[in-house]
Amino acid sequence: MYYVYILKRNDRKTTYVGYTNNLRKRFRQHRGKEPELIYYEAYKDARDARMRERKLKSRGQTARRLKERLQYSLS
Repeated sequence: MYYVYILKRNDRKTTYVGYTNNLRKRFRQHRGKEPELIYYEAYKDARDARMRERKLKSRGQTARRLKERLQYSLS
């Protein structure tokens, strides 16, 4: 499995988008920055996960809409 994930840093109001094949290990690597995992998606193919990550990073509107949906569902 491959994962696309979004982390929120608690010390700042910034988010980080990434992809990995081991979500738990990758989350531990981010721990020094005190992240909060706010969203992830699972994919069977690495290429699909990379493409989704690129879309979230390069297309501001895609990421913005996803973040809006997440804020609405967390409220």
